[in-house]
Amino acid sequence: MDNLKKIIFFIENITLKIGRKISWLILAMTLIAFSVALLRYFFNIGFVWMQELYIWMHGLVFLLAAAYTLQEDKHVRVDIFYRKFSEKKKAYINIFFSILFIIPFILIVSKYSMPYILKSWISLEKSREAGGLNFLYIYKTSIILFCFFLFIQTIALILRCVLVVNNKEVKIFFKS
Repeated sequence: MDNLKKIIFFIENITLKIGRKISWLILAMTLIAFSVALLRYFFNIGFVWMQELYIWMHGLVFLLAAAYTLQEDKHVRVDIFYRKFSEKKKAYINIFFSILFIIPFILIVSKYSMPYILKSWISLEKSREAGGLNFLYIYKTSIILFCFFLFIQTIALILRCVLVVNNKEVKIFFKS
């Protein structure tokens, strides 16, 4: 069980570091969006690359922070019944629905996004807009990173729930 805890800690540490770093994009995104609005409406100046930059940051926040959101148990859930359950019952529910929904979702997204991402890399795709950002292929790679990080965090969640079910762990989620 100690090895299991080491694996969980390793994965959750990666997720935590990525989540905390990605959260800074929210501040950067806000400042850039503010700058775009300021330049456009007060100085009548517009930069397509700046507009794309905050839109891309917004996408990165959603994609790369999804695993962190799962780790922190902040994702959307209908909590009418779940919040009243014991930790053991929550663990069973999390195992069941992770296997039934999250893992198949990740596999489907991975399968259908790979050709899309590879095509983008082969052509070194860039923005269709004049003056836009030149590395759209790198941005699209975040889809597969989303799948990878969400997958490993789901595995950590399942393993943590196994520990809870076997009375080796008190709570499913922890705060660092």
